[in-house]
Amino acid sequence: MSYCPYQFSLSLLVLLPLVSAHGYVAQVSIDGTDYYGNVPNANPVPSIVRQINDIAPVKGAANPYLNCGQDAQLASLVADANPSSQLQFWWKDGDGTNWPHDIGPIMTYMTQCINTTCDQYNSTNAEWFKIEETGLQPGDMVWYQQNIMNGLPANVTLPPTLAPGQYLIRHEIIALHLATEMGGAEFYPSCTQVNIQGNQSGVAPTSDEVTFPGGYSDNDPGIYDPTVFDTPVQYTFPGPPVVSFAAPVSNTSSPTSSNPSSTSTGTPVSSSTASGSGGGVQCQVSTAQNAFVVYARQPRSVSRVMRRWWESLTSLS
Repeated sequence: MSYCPYQFSLSLLVLLPLVSAHGYVAQVSIDGTDYYGNVPNANPVPSIVRQINDIAPVKGAANPYLNCGQDAQLASLVADANPSSQLQFWWKDGDGTNWPHDIGPIMTYMTQCINTTCDQYNSTNAEWFKIEETGLQPGDMVWYQQNIMNGLPANVTLPPTLAPGQYLIRHEIIALHLATEMGGAEFYPSCTQVNIQGNQSGVAPTSDEVTFPGGYSDNDPGIYDPTVFDTPVQYTFPGPPVVSFAAPVSNTSSPTSSNPSSTSTGTPVSSSTASGSGGGVQCQVSTAQNAFVVYARQPRSVSRVMRRWWESLTSLS
């Protein structure tokens, strides 16, 4: 008796759960003050995070949405921050559960909002400089993105000598679970509007600045990575180098960080600038945190284990 391994495996595959491939920045903390973003495509309320309209990834290094995310809209608020401010970015899936991916880097860029405030700034042609990049944990076997999947935030320290002014912070996760094929990388950029205070003078040289799109190519080693599942992982970050005046390197997604609440409890911010003073204050920028939209979506990928299981079955044919 003979059977077709393809028919058998495909039938079984239908019965097995697929991995979600969507997410967004649901909350940003600046020196202990929390600011909530808007659920993608929901009715927006005042926020410092530019709202996207789709929880799906940006695909392709030439995609214009690589700038700030899927059809990102200007946010109405700008939050005060300082050189060396401690930021935390809380990523969520579209239904409010934890971030669904664990393979790939986390990177953060900044650009100054030229000749206007960030709530009015069109970043299409902005020049971005990189302030941090985080990849693999010690041992080169597990990505720090795993901590995001576990419900922890990505921690970012602003450069200690950053010149004052209004800036966009472009925080980005690149999911590489499909990056063994050209064009498979999934980009998740998010832009947050801040006002840096002080009288410092740190600025990025032109040679360290890039545009988005334009800063990556689909065939960059850190974007197209046929050996991403080989261990120990050998990884090359895409994009420009981290600027010389960036904060000293520290581990992202500290295990000592606590989970954010699912609902906001502070007083709404009504001014165009939201200022944070630290101390765990919750600045309510969005009241939509508990109104997550459950999207009808088609899963786009399978887990690493499922991928290898499938490859082992098809190799028998």
